[in-house]
Amino acid sequence: MSEKCSKCRGEGFLILESGPCPKCSGTVSAGKSKSINLMDLSEKNLSSFVNGACDTCGGSGMYEKKQKCEDCRGKGETYNCTRCGRSIPYLNTNGEEICNACLSSSVVFVLDNSCDYDDLESGKLYKGCVDGMVAGLGAFIKLNDSIKGLMHEKNFEAPHANLQKGDEIIIQLKNISRQGRDTKLDLVPKKPSNFQTVTVEKEIPVTLIGDLTAKDNGKTVKMLGEVLQIKQTGGPTIFTIADESGQVPCAGFESAGKRSYVDILNGMAVAAVGEVNLRDNAIQIELMSLKQLSEDETASLLDRVEKAIDIRAEPHDVSFLVDSPVLEKLRPTMLQAAKEIRKAILRSRPIILRHHADADGITSAIAIEKAILPLIRETGGSDAEYRAYKRSPSKAPFYELMDVVKDVSYAVEDEIRFGQPMPMVVMVDNGSTEEDIPAYKHTQVYGMDIVVIDHHHPDDAADEYLLAHVNPYKVGGDFGLTAGMLCTEVARMINPDVSDQIVHLAAVAGTGDRSAAPEFEQYVDLVLGKYTPEHLKEMAMALDYEQYWLKFGSGVGIIEDILDMRDHETHLKLVKMLCEQANGMIKDQLDVSLPNVKTTTLKSGAILNTIDVEQFAHKFTFPPPGKTSGEIHDIMCNVRYPGQPVITLGLGPDFAVIRSKKVLMNIPQIVRELREELVGSGVNGGGHLVVGSIKFVEGAADVVISRLIEKLGEADVETE
Repeated sequence: MSEKCSKCRGEGFLILESGPCPKCSGTVSAGKSKSINLMDLSEKNLSSFVNGACDTCGGSGMYEKKQKCEDCRGKGETYNCTRCGRSIPYLNTNGEEICNACLSSSVVFVLDNSCDYDDLESGKLYKGCVDGMVAGLGAFIKLNDSIKGLMHEKNFEAPHANLQKGDEIIIQLKNISRQGRDTKLDLVPKKPSNFQTVTVEKEIPVTLIGDLTAKDNGKTVKMLGEVLQIKQTGGPTIFTIADESGQVPCAGFESAGKRSYVDILNGMAVAAVGEVNLRDNAIQIELMSLKQLSEDETASLLDRVEKAIDIRAEPHDVSFLVDSPVLEKLRPTMLQAAKEIRKAILRSRPIILRHHADADGITSAIAIEKAILPLIRETGGSDAEYRAYKRSPSKAPFYELMDVVKDVSYAVEDEIRFGQPMPMVVMVDNGSTEEDIPAYKHTQVYGMDIVVIDHHHPDDAADEYLLAHVNPYKVGGDFGLTAGMLCTEVARMINPDVSDQIVHLAAVAGTGDRSAAPEFEQYVDLVLGKYTPEHLKEMAMALDYEQYWLKFGSGVGIIEDILDMRDHETHLKLVKMLCEQANGMIKDQLDVSLPNVKTTTLKSGAILNTIDVEQFAHKFTFPPPGKTSGEIHDIMCNVRYPGQPVITLGLGPDFAVIRSKKVLMNIPQIVRELREELVGSGVNGGGHLVVGSIKFVEGAADVVISRLIEKLGEADVETE
């Protein structure tokens, strides 16, 4: 294609000099000179003289000295050589835009893997690779992964006499013969002294991934997309590629277990050419070619993909299951959390679901799990949940370093071994406090984003590390709106199809956390036709009991059975059995603990009960110290001192568990004050405002507990 010459701006000439005419001096009396020798005039000049015009300036009075433009040879337009890109002023004899230098050199074609036998032309030179030698016959030459031809032994001459498998060679395609489905190539070795290589790619229209169907099976297609994941299997390398319409796994094969297309990395924008195949009734592309796009093409594609994912990630703005001003105020943040989770799934990003290891934390996690697993399977295939999702309980009410180090370690290992992107961590019934920040700093180094849905008293300093933070305290609510209730509603925003399956989880969560919020009664009313309050309590107890023995295990299947999400008969038998065992062990624990409870009245009027759970409780069994303290606290509140302000402390060598009722304390604030006052005591901890725990070094136990009791005695109490 021609374009205007840049040197002469399309004029075809350059102006060297300009000014008044040197012959007529620019006088404009018809441009005539004052005197002239008629004998010196040519016929043309004589005509000009007779007509009254200066033969130099033509009567204009101005003079320009012009020179023909050499770049375009006076034509005013140029071409770009299709081989080297150099600007040229002509087309060669056969009408091609090729410069003389390229025309005089040989062209050796390199066939992209998208090419087939139909893209070959007899007489042309191609670059190939020796694929094998056959004695007495010759050498098989691969021109790409799907095109192979024979170079007969009779054509083996120096410097091709000592060919070996893997050697590169330039050949000339002498002849193509087709017999039915078979195509035979007659190849002759060449060694041109001067040549240029030109890559040949098959012209294939671009197909949107979302438009691929089973009817395309066997069809060769071309897609432009972003590499979301690279997974090396024992056979091919699987590239997950996404465009603005969807994503598809693409298999590249070098050899069994060997990484193919090693120059292609996660996050790259690529052009992929391959054959559509069906694998387990799902579409997979068998790659023929995979190449990185140019910078301009990359920017355009990634912008389209990001905008499309942002639109598809929009959550469902559903109505809440209950009437709640607090939930309505939290709606924008809940929608944000739901969108971030949906976006991670659409980008095939693994999700680690971390939850507190109690009934509220477990129901929170299961609600989110039931919402996201169908989307993970839909996006990444039926086996995606096993490599792109993990649920892990946390013993502490914050993200412990032991937990985050494991999560980061596994994530980095998966990135190295399988090309997995770094995961998103979703923290439920956990993650809002200052104690979580050291763990968040670990995840920040590796780009592991965090979403928190919690009801513990939050520290604003944690927000710096979070994509979204759903917490009722942020809008004037409190811990009565439990994490299980919040997650049930967020799960419905992620995937409303699971609403009927998870509706009872909010009631179980509230029961387990002994919520007194108005929303709790509404959630219980929603499921009264199926579950009585007593049955909800039994489910919560069974969860606490089973999770104690599971330790850090997720209890896949068993947890669902306790929550009546599989076989109902199994659910009834399992919950009954677990509750019988749990209640028996609680009774045994109380039999040895209650006689050793010490009771005193604080100056605020609150009744303080203390129990040394290290000396007067069974260790390393159910119920653990926190649960033991809670059971003792219930007896003190409901049996011995009903209606009065009560505080119960479960004391160990380096910890204190705090339970209270009708006492207006702020445990996170008390922890901060103790840490500042008792330097060297190693105080940390937290929890809700009136329920929590404190840890310290064993040697400082006496001074920490003494000062803690003083602060508890300073807290106001509720009056009737």
